[in-house]
Amino acid sequence: MSQIIIPVVVLGIMALAFGVILAYASKALEVKVDERVPQVRSALPGANCGGCGYPGCDALAAAIVSGEAPVNACPVGGANVAAAVAKIMGEETSASVKLAAMVLCQGDCEKAPQRAEYYGVADCRQALNANGGTKGCRFGCLGYGTCVAACNFDALKMGPNGLPIVDRDKCTACNACVKACPKGVMQLVPYDHDIRVNCQNTLPGKFVRQDCSIGCIACMRCQKVCPTGAVTVRNNLASIDYANCIQCGLCVDVCPTHCLTGQKVEGSLEKWEKDHPEYERPETKPKAPAKKPVAAAAAK
Repeated sequence: MSQIIIPVVVLGIMALAFGVILAYASKALEVKVDERVPQVRSALPGANCGGCGYPGCDALAAAIVSGEAPVNACPVGGANVAAAVAKIMGEETSASVKLAAMVLCQGDCEKAPQRAEYYGVADCRQALNANGGTKGCRFGCLGYGTCVAACNFDALKMGPNGLPIVDRDKCTACNACVKACPKGVMQLVPYDHDIRVNCQNTLPGKFVRQDCSIGCIACMRCQKVCPTGAVTVRNNLASIDYANCIQCGLCVDVCPTHCLTGQKVEGSLEKWEKDHPEYERPETKPKAPAKKPVAAAAAK
């Protein structure tokens, strides 16, 4: 009988001792968690999309509480989530600009002809490894829908012309399509800003025309007519400073290749002119090259 009782008692004493040790260790080695972390986490949308630059909402919540990330770091939640997080943190937050993805390319199969055929996995990254893709323009969209596959919010689809189409109302600006595109043709821009440069080709204009009929040729006309200096041409490519753009549409009017697109905001230029009386509005239509006189041409 004692052969059974003694081992049981010994095991019981050992279990009690180990329990005491583990209880003490759990208190001594406990990692203190700020009570605001779960509160911030509950305020976040829970998409775990990585658009904030962190692995998920848990990591972002910890970063916000530690001061590593701002209270409006979540692009999916927008202003409402930012306000809720700011309240938890006891801070004030400025209104965040709503963003949406755009496609920096209009070079479909007609405007940017193919230079080769690709046979393989329908993935832009794989196609890029095959001699840089199949399009003549080495800067344009490859058209295999890798960005569409990366979107978790049904905000992207492939259009009939071989280019992705963005549903801005569904887009959460999570940045997944931007990260997935090997050509970098996807970009986040202000949701309410409609005027855009739909190109990223930095080659000189004569080479752009060979590869795409609708690319930026760096003619400088857009920069010259922009009243606020928001449109600039650098490295053979136009770009827009959205913070200074008033969406007057003058750049769209003069663009000879229709690389710049978008609807102007009615009255924006007139309102700006009232505050800048020294401004003189330029010609909005591109001028045709002057023709040589018939007599002079015949003489030559």
